Amino acid sequence: MRLEWIEDILAVLDHGSLAHAAEKRFLTQSAFTRRIRLIENSVGAVLFDRTRKPVTLMPGVAALEPELRDLCSRLQRLQNTMREVSNPHGHTVTIACQHALTTLLSSKLAGVLRPQKRKVRVRSGDGDECLMLLLSGEVEFAMMYDTLGIRKAVLPKAFESISLGVDTLIPVCAPSMRSAAEQNEVPVISYPSDVFLGKVFERAIVPQLPSGVTVYPKAETSLTLAMLQFAIDGYGVAWLPKSLVFDHIDEQRLISLSSVLPEQELGIKMFSLTDARNEQHNSVWLDLSEISHHN
Repeated sequence: MRLEWIEDILAVLDHGSLAHAAEKRFLTQSAFTRRIRLIENSVGAVLFDRTRKPVTLMPGVAALEPELRDLCSRLQRLQNTMREVSNPHGHTVTIACQHALTTLLSSKLAGVLRPQKRKVRVRSGDGDECLMLLLSGEVEFAMMYDTLGIRKAVLPKAFESISLGVDTLIPVCAPSMRSAAEQNEVPVISYPSDVFLGKVFERAIVPQLPSGVTVYPKAETSLTLAMLQFAIDGYGVAWLPKSLVFDHIDEQRLISLSSVLPEQELGIKMFSLTDARNEQHNSVWLDLSEISHHN
């Protein structure tokens, strides 16, 4: 029985249906349903009662909830312990960072952990991927943007968080695109609607566009570094974290359009699993909480 399978079963217990469990596990319902089938095939037993709507666990399986939760907790602790003892040079701090934050925070992470001679391993991904890595125990901490109530912690009691500061999502373009950016129809490099910054764009930027101004996509990417290059190459206007484009603006490869197009403040937060707390974890948490960013 794999740890992620136990977490899948507990997600159904916690949220009452496959649909809600899939959402909290950052999977589509069809993908989550396939994984449930895989679990049943591997175990050799029917675990879910499909005669009910919504689909629920079989009563006998639901009765095993205390054992499942205990096993899940012990496996997560064992996973972390094995990771630590396999490193002969001491504790390696594992952190997931949202793509746009990796460049911003990497040097700061090294700076606060170096005095304690801690090694840091940073994994980069979309915000939802970072939370998934945290939930699965593959990382100890996750750092990501959190604003507008868009990012709601999955299983709120399972997480603790702390603010690391703020950044700002600002509109930028190549100098050659200024005139196009000031028209009523503005060419943009867009984020997919299902990623965090795409949701910020749709919920915060679009409603604030000046009257009569519309946007149309010339390119789309979820990677901020790819979007940055699109903007420099003159494909259109991009909304990017100010921390990422500050030097490019200073060197005139990009210009800010904040005087004519809307911008949005972004909070930066660090997340951790509440049940991961121990003396070593608390020490690293305090060290990382010293990271701050204001832009």
